[in-house]
Amino acid sequence: MGWDWLSASAFSSGLAATSGLNLSPERVRRFTFSFPARQVTEAAPAGPPPHHILLVEDSAADVGLVREALNEHKIDCVLTVLTDGELAIKFMDDVDSGKEFCPDLILLDLNLPRKPGREVLKRIKMTAKCESVPIVVLTSSDNQRDKDEVAAFKPTRYTRKPSTLDEFVQLGAMFKEILAGAK
Repeated sequence: MGWDWLSASAFSSGLAATSGLNLSPERVRRFTFSFPARQVTEAAPAGPPPHHILLVEDSAADVGLVREALNEHKIDCVLTVLTDGELAIKFMDDVDSGKEFCPDLILLDLNLPRKPGREVLKRIKMTAKCESVPIVVLTSSDNQRDKDEVAAFKPTRYTRKPSTLDEFVQLGAMFKEILAGAK
């Protein structure tokens, strides 16, 4: 099943184009989710979506499921997808240097190529500009040792990836709730 039918479109910002990130389609992708229900008024003019979500995930299937969850729950956002831990650490370096903005929500897998999710989590927590950003560890690991190691970095949530499509899509409600609380 392809995910191209979603209302998300590939997105590349000028800011990202000036960053040190390698914007190859396989490793870094940006999607914009915007819904007609969003009211444009003088107080809330048209412009970029109100949220930026960073997803660090190497599984294309799980990226598609997260996109579906965002779409299903009508979350206006720019979703930046990084496919390995090394890129995520570089992204945080770019946040520190002002080449990238700190996201409003970070969704992080633990089992990543090039650098493990724990190292990415540690690097995120060292980024002063992102010290209060909510982080959801979204992983297939149910290992107590993983939970204990991650707990030291105080993520907002540690969530095991659901095994059904419906359960995965329902994660969008959690993302929406966390974003509402972060404003």
